Amino acid sequence: MSTHDLPGDPVPDDAPRRHRAAADTPPPGDSAPSGAGPAADPATGGVPAEGRGGASATTPVGRLAATVERLRAEVQAAHAAADGRALLELAKGVLVERLSCGPAEAARQLGALAGQAGVTPLELAADIVNQAARDRVTEAAVDLATAVGGDVRAGAAEATAAAVRLRTAESSALAAEDPQAVADSLLEHALKPLGASGVAIWVAGTDGSLTLAGSAGFPPGEATRWRYVPPGVATVARCALAERGAEWIESLAARGLPSIGRTHQPEGGRVAVPAGVGGRIHGVLEICWPSPLPAQPPAVVRQIDALAELCAHTLEIHSSAVTRPYDGSAPRSGLSELVELADGLYDPALVLVPQLDAAGQLADFRIHHVNHSFRDPAGRPRGAVSGALLLEAYPMAAGQSDLFQHVERVYATGEPFRAGRMTLTALVDQVPLSSVAEVSILRHGDSVLLIWRIEDEVARLANLLEHAQRLGRIGGFEENFVTDEITWNSQLFALYGREETAGPVPIEQLRDHTHPDDAVAIGRFLRTVLHHRKPASAAFRLRRPDGVTRHIRVVAEPVVDIDDTLLAVRGAYQDVSAQHWTEVALAATRDQLAQTEQQSAERNRLALQLQQAIMPSTGAPLDVPGLRTAVRYRPAETEHLVGGDWYDAVVLPSKQVLLSVGDVAGHGIEAATSMVVLRNALRGLAVTGAGPAQLLSWLNNVAHHLTNSVTATAICALYDPSTRVLRWARAGHLPPVLVREGQAATLPMLKGLLLGAVSDVAYQEAEVRLDIGDTLLMYTDGLVERRDRSMEESLHHLVTTAATSRTSLEQRLDHLLTYSRSDTDDDTCIISIEVM
Repeated sequence: MSTHDLPGDPVPDDAPRRHRAAADTPPPGDSAPSGAGPAADPATGGVPAEGRGGASATTPVGRLAATVERLRAEVQAAHAAADGRALLELAKGVLVERLSCGPAEAARQLGALAGQAGVTPLELAADIVNQAARDRVTEAAVDLATAVGGDVRAGAAEATAAAVRLRTAESSALAAEDPQAVADSLLEHALKPLGASGVAIWVAGTDGSLTLAGSAGFPPGEATRWRYVPPGVATVARCALAERGAEWIESLAARGLPSIGRTHQPEGGRVAVPAGVGGRIHGVLEICWPSPLPAQPPAVVRQIDALAELCAHTLEIHSSAVTRPYDGSAPRSGLSELVELADGLYDPALVLVPQLDAAGQLADFRIHHVNHSFRDPAGRPRGAVSGALLLEAYPMAAGQSDLFQHVERVYATGEPFRAGRMTLTALVDQVPLSSVAEVSILRHGDSVLLIWRIEDEVARLANLLEHAQRLGRIGGFEENFVTDEITWNSQLFALYGREETAGPVPIEQLRDHTHPDDAVAIGRFLRTVLHHRKPASAAFRLRRPDGVTRHIRVVAEPVVDIDDTLLAVRGAYQDVSAQHWTEVALAATRDQLAQTEQQSAERNRLALQLQQAIMPSTGAPLDVPGLRTAVRYRPAETEHLVGGDWYDAVVLPSKQVLLSVGDVAGHGIEAATSMVVLRNALRGLAVTGAGPAQLLSWLNNVAHHLTNSVTATAICALYDPSTRVLRWARAGHLPPVLVREGQAATLPMLKGLLLGAVSDVAYQEAEVRLDIGDTLLMYTDGLVERRDRSMEESLHHLVTTAATSRTSLEQRLDHLLTYSRSDTDDDTCIISIEVM
């Protein structure tokens, strides 16, 4: 019976056997061939112990050496036997599942099949495990075909076709000479049936770069353009490598990532899957679709993952930077160099090799070597750590500090990692002991070098003090009077502008380097420290050799023994030049600010006095029969906001009453003087008997031509007591409010540009007949204006407040001022008339 008679799909005769290395290992109990000669010593490159010279086998040293060699050979044979038993047990498990029998029957079947095939049980076990792995790939293809097929019969036919395609792609990929042939085979046999149009196989570099190893389905020249992607460039493949997971992109244009073939298929979908085995990522498989890629069924996802694993095996074989997984039996290429490198470091270093589980996935790292500078955070010796698994020796590495995750990532991607401060935690008798260290991790071949430098508290504090002195421009010193030794730090030499080769300056010679005007202060300082033996400080001007004078503050304290004998003086110098000149500039600024404030207060006082002098008295009502008048003026709460608001009520020679309010733009004495000009001009113009519109037109010319570019708003009204008719016009001002029979409303918003903007402006005029009991209000915007409300809302609140019934006109105005919601802190003028 041949191995092809095993349950399951037939295996092609030319199919490669991935477990051939394991099959070549002698089974338990087998001896080496008789012609193999003396046992080789792995530690000495395979040279027999008898041929190395040195002590004879008959001497005590020679016998001890022979014993060591024999024990080492037995240990290696035990390891090989254990590996063989694991493979046999795995094959028996496959037979249990395939033949539906027990473990004993599976062992008997395995022996019988090996006898019929004329091979050892270990060789047959390798073929059985290989066959089971191929059957698993076929099952994935069947799932895929069933997911995309129609009825049961069509699904079965498609499953068979998909299995053939996947098996063909696998066989072609494993037999391919280079990754380019793998890319051609994958696209032709496995990916085109899925609708894919292109495939790219990337090799991941240890520096984070990507190199295009093979591609298919792209226009000519595209592979040349994308042959190398530098580190740090965000591409589709780079994102998959960084996340160590598959990147499914529905539309490349929507994602906005550059990649090979994007210019020809910008709306196409993309899938990028890391190609790795045993926790080691060798590259990325990127697949392109010509149109947006919808969500795929699980069967398609599993098939693409299987294709990525095929690419990983190809890259593992053909990439010169990748070696075979380490099984611990013999030193690998590059591992000895890494051990030598670790031993040459002054910092603690561990050489780690990956440990894979039964499924071929990375489970942990074995501490293969501990260098001579090793210093354990928990204080354990080298022997307690060497040979152990990383998570066994440091179980907290997978927790708080994520150290294990960083090691795993470096091993997977090859990108070095470094952290300036990382907490290393070790468990000693279940008590966590933590240390802060600088950690570096790098990969060399299939091994990882982990280096740490535990932070020395004394060195850290010294470094911190050095930085603090540099930032604070502080130099420390100590002068020993017993040994005549003077110690300065480098910062103090820099403050003095003195070369370190010139030596420090004794404290008694401080006067020689001080400005003459500060000699008295320095003499008092030295007398206090050296004679009275008390701490002291002094500020002085230091004259440096380069001619620069610096302002320095010195602080010192004496060190005395039990009988008050002066032993040493220690202290510090600090450069306070910047602070000194800042205080000088601040004093000058204070003087200038005080002068400015005094001038501003004087100007405000004059403006306020001028305003109070020209405003009519609020307590002098007009003597007009049938008419009651009242005015209110509320100045700004802040004196420097004295503005140009005005009001006026006067009886003209024609017996008509002139009513006006206005507001000049701006504040201060200029606004107050401009208000005087406009108010008096309006009074003079009103004597002509012209109407309100004409008066505002003339007043606009005055503001435009006869003042210094003054702009203002105003309302002008003429009231005839005999007819109770009010004529009025506005120039950019808020309309008056009429209160009649308990209802309040604003008069129409007449057209009228503000005063002083342009010359020769015509204003619109309106009239209204007032009834007995009516009240008319004219006001400035300081009564209603708010920063957080529109003018319409403010006017609505004013109208509502004005409609409130009051016993007298005076109370009505007081009520308006009390409940005003204005928040601009501006002047406010109100003039009101009530018809009786």
